[in-house]
Amino acid sequence: MPICFVTTPLFRRKWSLIENRDQTLSWKGRLWRRTRKAPGRRAYLRCVDAAPVSERPDRPSLNTSVFLRRFYRYLGLDPLVVSAAKVAYRRAATALSLPCEPIPAFSVEREDCFYVLCSDASGELTDMEEEILRWLLSETFEPERFREGVPFLAHHLIEVGPRLNFQTAWSSNAVNICLACGLTKVLRIERSRRYLLESDTKNMDAAPHVKDILQSPLFREALLERLHDRMTEQIYEEPLKSLSVDIEPAEVYRIPLLRDGIGALRRASQELGLGFDDWDLQYYHELFRDLGRDPTNVELFDIAQSNSEHSRHWLFRGNVVIDGVQMPYSLMDLVREPLRRRPGNSVLAFCDNASTIRGLRPIPVLMPSDPDASSAFVARTLDYDALMTAETHNFPSGVAPFAGAETGTGGRIRDTAATGTGSLVIAGTAGYSVGNLHIPGYPLPWEDASMSYPNNLESPLNICIQASNGASDYGNKFGEPVIQGFCRSFGLRLPHSNERREYVKPIMFSGGVGMMDHQHAQKKAPERGMLVVKIGGPAYRIGMGGGAASSMVQGENRSELDFDAVQRGDAEMEQRAYRVLRACVELGSSNPIISLHDQGAGGNCNVVKELIYPQGARIDIRQVVLGDQSLSVLEIWVAEYQEQFGLLLRPESLAMFRRLCERENVPLAVLGQIDGSGRIVLYDSLRQEVVVDLDLERVLGKLPRKTFHDSRAYRTRLGPLELPFVSRGSLRAESAGDLLHILDRVLRLVSVGSKRFLTTKVDRSVTGLVAQQQTVGPVQLPLADVAVVAQSHLDQVGTAIATGEQCIKS
Repeated sequence: MPICFVTTPLFRRKWSLIENRDQTLSWKGRLWRRTRKAPGRRAYLRCVDAAPVSERPDRPSLNTSVFLRRFYRYLGLDPLVVSAAKVAYRRAATALSLPCEPIPAFSVEREDCFYVLCSDASGELTDMEEEILRWLLSETFEPERFREGVPFLAHHLIEVGPRLNFQTAWSSNAVNICLACGLTKVLRIERSRRYLLESDTKNMDAAPHVKDILQSPLFREALLERLHDRMTEQIYEEPLKSLSVDIEPAEVYRIPLLRDGIGALRRASQELGLGFDDWDLQYYHELFRDLGRDPTNVELFDIAQSNSEHSRHWLFRGNVVIDGVQMPYSLMDLVREPLRRRPGNSVLAFCDNASTIRGLRPIPVLMPSDPDASSAFVARTLDYDALMTAETHNFPSGVAPFAGAETGTGGRIRDTAATGTGSLVIAGTAGYSVGNLHIPGYPLPWEDASMSYPNNLESPLNICIQASNGASDYGNKFGEPVIQGFCRSFGLRLPHSNERREYVKPIMFSGGVGMMDHQHAQKKAPERGMLVVKIGGPAYRIGMGGGAASSMVQGENRSELDFDAVQRGDAEMEQRAYRVLRACVELGSSNPIISLHDQGAGGNCNVVKELIYPQGARIDIRQVVLGDQSLSVLEIWVAEYQEQFGLLLRPESLAMFRRLCERENVPLAVLGQIDGSGRIVLYDSLRQEVVVDLDLERVLGKLPRKTFHDSRAYRTRLGPLELPFVSRGSLRAESAGDLLHILDRVLRLVSVGSKRFLTTKVDRSVTGLVAQQQTVGPVQLPLADVAVVAQSHLDQVGTAIATGEQCIKS
């Protein structure tokens, strides 16, 4: 139940009448109980009649009358945007073939606008509700910088805010805070940024080209590119009058395969961004021919995500033919070979969301005496296995670096938590490999300015900055420290062939270390009658087709489909969902979870099929909790909205599990039951129609392996590196200048230079289990070559991890 901190004089006057903590107070139409006396200070209250999560109004219903209010908070000068304006000016000048100097002096003021959507079904906000809302939104020590209706900045503004087709994570948390404070009429709050950009025009006469640059569309475009994330934000040409978007849910339709043959599938693949290759087209053409019916668009999208390279690893598991000779092994066989030869103490490998090895010995750990209720912590002896996982989130981090990297971190955290029937998160690692940085005003001799980059990808510099910001931000909000990592920038042309070698598509690496109670190592098989349950954040129109999009060769997809495929992160929701799973883990042998998977690429269509295979189930799509009522059936089923877990429960465990979700304020939905049919049947109870009906063995079972043909490329090998200042293994004194010159270049490499720009913005020791993180020594230099975490606060058993890189080859 929510805790509220109230400092208003009116409430204190009412509260002074209550001395006994067992008494309650009726306020804001809710009942509140005092949990701790705090005379003369904050009153600590607990809402004792809080509505369950499933009953809380995340958004207005179609019959609710709503109105939008605007509040403004003035923030003053914004030096970061001044820097962005200078970069935009240089880029526009270069594009216009005009001199970059002189750069005019910019001044940028900023204010935030809070768009507050309220329901007036039960009347306008009372004076007390108005006071609470203003107190929550305004700056505590600068009330004069906050007001309603009238902006502080009034002309020649640039306003940037979130896209309105989904509720932002910030808005979700803000509404939850309002609900905890009794503001049930507040349905949604979105925040925009408003900038007033002015430039010094004193030197316009001396340099007339300055005015041409500032008034050019190129300058505005370059500036807007740096002011907002084009995937999750948009430009507001005028103040918003509504937060709604006029989007009608798209209808389910059928692809005329029986009439038009394989050509109909090829057209659907191109239009929907499904990424079908010739093998896919032939296989699915035969599948629906055998069924004697046309597929729905939902079915095609479903199998495109479930059977994408991202999800199925066709290349790694397929037959490989090189120069006409079939290899006796697959790439996955090579990866598995060390484990096959020396299985050692491996517990889970290549079969779950993460890998685990046996722990050293049972250890004493702190945990609640009753995880199902408020209780004291006690020491218990448990048998923990060490857990590690690693993945990359490259494509999304290239398209939208901040959002892509934060959801990459979030997905990897969910992988850790969803291992076995539930595992515990300890710490994370991060790594970034990008192309040449081309830092403005800092040219490096090996960077080639003529190299171009795809329009749908951010620049390497912006990826390096914003991706690391996104990963750090998500870990900080979730409460997972980042204790190790790497960063590399590379882009060169080969000396003999002039062939380009560069990280055009970046690498965003995310690794994690955790632990798992050994008794929870194995997921159990589904049985008839088990419930298919989803927990986590509501569904939004984000992450459409991520599995297929990230499986394509860069440039094959349309850029608008690339942006559709990137997700949005809500670390606070993930932390709440994780606490539900952690409580189940702490129940030990009474853990109610039968099987558990996190929602990743493909959304529901992937995670639900993984849970119900091979038994099958009938799923009601209308049971999914929605954050956007305009979602179509296709979007609800395949969108990769984040912070979701799917699991199997026995019916008798549902009541207890629901209590845990209500305690942590996590939405819960029961989608259906295992029925033993061996099929995935997706039913739309609103329109009373079946939109997906597929045999699990034919779309998820052991499908035929694909065959990949390749040939060896013979290149001129580079000769040994010759250093002019080295003679027979010793330095020549007369070449000291050459040595200093080369040393100067080496130290300018981001892979060699200081990583303080990565380590100073992220938590490195939260949890109390971190024994060694990146920084060492009295001034905490980021030079550590190993990271160490403990498995308990009461013992010295833990895990040591290190990240290695293979040298770049020509």
